[in-house]
Amino acid sequence: MDKFIVNIIHRPEMVPEYSATVTGQGKEEDIGDKKLITESLDIFKTQQRLAHEAGLKTTIQMTYASLFNDEAVELAKQDHEKYGDEIALSLLGLPCEEFREKYKTKDFCIWMFSMEDKKAIVNDVFEKFHDRFGFYPESTGSYYMDADLTNYIKEKYPMVKCAVATCWEEGPKAYHTCNNSWYTLFDGGPWAPWIPSKQNTHAPAANKEEDSGIVAIPHLSRDLIACYDGNGSNFGTHPQNVLRGMIYDTKTWEYPYLYNLIDQYRDLAKYNNGYSYNMMFVGPGWMNKMGRWEQPYELLLKSYTDGCNYYGKLKKEGKLIDMTMSEFADYFREKKGVNAGNYNEPECAPWRDILYGSDKQLFWYCDPYMRACVNMDQGGAIVDLRPYVAKLEWPVGIGTKHVQDASYPFLIQEKYRAGYFTHYAGAGTVRSAKLSHNGEEVDLCLCPTHSHFSEEVIDGKKTRILTLDPVDIEFYDVKLTLQTKEYFEEGSSNIKIERNILSMSDPDAEVYLDEYITACYGTTEYPEDMTGITLTCEGENPQSINYEYKCRDAKLDGATAVSAVIPAIQTKVSLTPSAKAEGYIEEGYAFSPMFKLGYKKQIKDKEVFATWLNLEKAN
Repeated sequence: MDKFIVNIIHRPEMVPEYSATVTGQGKEEDIGDKKLITESLDIFKTQQRLAHEAGLKTTIQMTYASLFNDEAVELAKQDHEKYGDEIALSLLGLPCEEFREKYKTKDFCIWMFSMEDKKAIVNDVFEKFHDRFGFYPESTGSYYMDADLTNYIKEKYPMVKCAVATCWEEGPKAYHTCNNSWYTLFDGGPWAPWIPSKQNTHAPAANKEEDSGIVAIPHLSRDLIACYDGNGSNFGTHPQNVLRGMIYDTKTWEYPYLYNLIDQYRDLAKYNNGYSYNMMFVGPGWMNKMGRWEQPYELLLKSYTDGCNYYGKLKKEGKLIDMTMSEFADYFREKKGVNAGNYNEPECAPWRDILYGSDKQLFWYCDPYMRACVNMDQGGAIVDLRPYVAKLEWPVGIGTKHVQDASYPFLIQEKYRAGYFTHYAGAGTVRSAKLSHNGEEVDLCLCPTHSHFSEEVIDGKKTRILTLDPVDIEFYDVKLTLQTKEYFEEGSSNIKIERNILSMSDPDAEVYLDEYITACYGTTEYPEDMTGITLTCEGENPQSINYEYKCRDAKLDGATAVSAVIPAIQTKVSLTPSAKAEGYIEEGYAFSPMFKLGYKKQIKDKEVFATWLNLEKAN
C-alpha cells in the first residue's frame, strides 16, 4: 500500500515575527511584552489541541526564546508524555531579551550570521535546550540551513538526524511580493525530503562520503506550478498560505484548493515507489487575535482546524501516517541513502494545475546530479535546470560573498531569464527544438501537449520516462506528426530527448530539426559576468569561442559534442547526438547575455533522432 506521511510541526515563538509588528503598532518596541508572550503561548496551545483532537502527533520545535519560559517548557514535556510529540529545537525564534543582550543585533536568520556567530548561537541554543530538558534534540530547522551550519551541528551534536532546511522557491518571486523586504533568497532546492550533501544543502548527496548525516525536509509543501509561477507564500499546504493567497470562498469560508493540494501530494506516491510526503510548519504569529491578511481570527482558527481535521480523517481511513521529524528521518534512511544503498533514487513530480483551471502540466525531477522542470505547455521544453553535479560550495552569511543569497545557481530559468517568450530581442533560457522547412520555422515551445510517466529498466539502468502526446505541425506544403520522449536515467547526470517523426503528408519530404539549449547562469533576474565561459564544438578540428559578448558562432559537421564550461559555477554542460549531425555554438551579446549549443539534422518520415543533455563538474 502507498504510504502518505505527514509531519505536523509547531513552534512556541514568544515574539512571533508577524504578531510583534501587528500588536505593537504605535508602541515603543518591547521584545519582552508580557501580553504578546501570553497570547503567543495561548495560540501554541490551540494549535497543539487542534492537532491532538484530530488524532495527530506533532513535533514541537522549541525556540530559543521559549527555552526561557517555564510554561512553554512544561507544555512541551506534558505533550511529549501524553501524545508522543517530539521535543525538538528550532533555530527560528531567536529574538528575545537574552539574545539581543548577548549578540547586540536584530538579525534572526541563522544562515545570515557569520560562521563564528553561527557556532556560538548553536552552542548557546543547544546547551540551553539540554539544561531545560536533560537531553539534546534529534531534530532542528530554520527557513534555510547552509551546509557549513549543518556540518557544524552534526559534528558537535551527532544525535541530530532531521532538519527543516529550505523553503522551496523562496527567492526573488517571494522577495518582490513582500515589497522587496523579505531577504530570504534560496531558490533551486528540492520540494520534497532529501539527504543534503556536505558541500551544499540544496544538492542531494550522491554517496556516503557526501552525506551530511541528516535528512532534510522542506519548510512547507508548495504547489509546484502556482508557487513556481508566482509567490510561493500564497500556495502551500499550511492553511494560512491559502488564505493569504485569497483562495477561498469569502461567503462560506470554504477552501477546496487546500484539500486538492494535499491530495495532489498524496498522488505522488504513484511516481516515487509508493511513498509521498506532506508537512505543516507553523508558528503562532499566523493566528493573531487581531487577524491577519485581511482575515479575522475566526477564519484563521477555522482554517487550521479544518486542515488538521482533513489529515486526521485521512489517518482514520488508513490513508496517512503521522510521524514526528525524527521518526520520519529513520523511515527515510531505510528508504534512501546508505541504509538502502540507493542515494541516486530520484524524486519525481508530475504536476497539473489545480488552481487556475488551465490544462498546464509540469514535470519536476530531482536527484544528486540535477533538478529539472519540463513544461508540457511548451512542448516538453526544459524550463528550469540546476546543475547539482557541481556540488557547488556556496558559503552564506556575513563575511562571505553571499550574505543573503543562498540559491543554487541555474543554467535555465524561464522566470528570471525569459524562457522562449522574450519581449523584444535576443533569447531566453530554454532547452527545446525547432523544425524548419522551405524557410518556415516552428519551435516546439509553441506546441502544447501532455505527458505520461513510466518507469523502465533500460540496459540495466532504472529510467524514468516522459512520453509526450504527439503534436501536429503544419508547414505550407507538408504536415507532420512528431512525438517526444524524455529519459531520466538514474545516476547518469543526463537527460535524453528523443524526437520521432510518426507521419508526414509527403513521405519523401525532409525537414530540418534543430535541437538546442539556450543557457546562462545566475540566481536572480540580473545578469552575471559571462566572460570566462568557453564554448566548444568537440571532435576532429574542434572550434572554441571564449565568451566576450561578440555575437560569434561556429559549427562543425559531425561534432561529437557541443559544450560550454562555466567556471563561475564549476559546471560543464553539453549536448551529444545519437547520429552524425552538424553541431554549433553561439555566443551572446550584452543585451542578450546567453550562450547557445545545438545540433541540426535533416530528418524524414519515420526517423528518430536523439540528443543527450549532459552535466559534469568542471574544476
